[in-house]
Amino acid sequence: MARALWSGTITFGLVTIPVKLYPAVQRKTVRFNQLDGEDHARIQQRRVNARTGEEVPFERLVKGYEITPDRWVVITPQELESLDPKHSRTIEIEDFVDGAQIDPILYDAPYYLAPAEGGAKPYRLLLDAMAATGRVGIARIVLRTKEHVVALRPHGEVLLMSTLLFADEVVDPAGIEEVESAASVEPAARELDIAEQLIGSLAADFDPARYRDEYREQILELIERKAQGEAIEVAAPAEAAPSPVPDLMTALKASLDAAREERPAAAKPKARRAPAKKSPAERRQAKAPSGRRTRS
Repeated sequence: MARALWSGTITFGLVTIPVKLYPAVQRKTVRFNQLDGEDHARIQQRRVNARTGEEVPFERLVKGYEITPDRWVVITPQELESLDPKHSRTIEIEDFVDGAQIDPILYDAPYYLAPAEGGAKPYRLLLDAMAATGRVGIARIVLRTKEHVVALRPHGEVLLMSTLLFADEVVDPAGIEEVESAASVEPAARELDIAEQLIGSLAADFDPARYRDEYREQILELIERKAQGEAIEVAAPAEAAPSPVPDLMTALKASLDAAREERPAAAKPKARRAPAKKSPAERRQAKAPSGRRTRS
């Protein structure tokens, strides 16, 4: 059973909704421990003074910010604690914005918000109202001593809360030299036409279940095989010879042909139905001047 990470209230206007916060994702990364290759004993990481080589006890540790080489500004835990945001159990919605205006790059970690005791009706009211208006609630929340800006939006039958990156955390791509050089290139009309056809031939409905972490599955399979005592032979990777860069138009045409062979149904446009033939009486009626009737 899922365990709530946080509990509090959502407020908008004078409406208060008691809620609980649950994780919306579960990372599936395979984690390894570092071992000694001789006896497979766990490796311990110790805090060591770089100048003396001696281990430093935890109570002597302080945080330092390097302002110039080997010059540090030391900050104590007490000084950091004095700057911690005030703990609050409230998610106060400050604005309701058009969801299409939020750049997807800003979305960070997702969470589910579920109604707590006594909150079912206002929770459902907010969920349905946001779904009907297409609006996303922007609010602030304090999680683990850090204040986050969050977006609340409907996700089926549940409210989804996503922490957002701050605007100054997003890298401006304008400073990337290769992006600037690509902006000055103008593709030919024929190349663009074939590229659009290629995209159309590969078009499909998005189904997240189709995409698996094959690398993680291979690692787990390898672990299982070795756990059962199987000897694994690892072949040296063959060095691939650099292949010449194909002509863009040639590559587009070859890709389009291959896609059409793999997805013939998607590549063929739907045939238009021929209009039904009209009877002689209907044709005479259509030709008659308005206000006059023809004999059938």
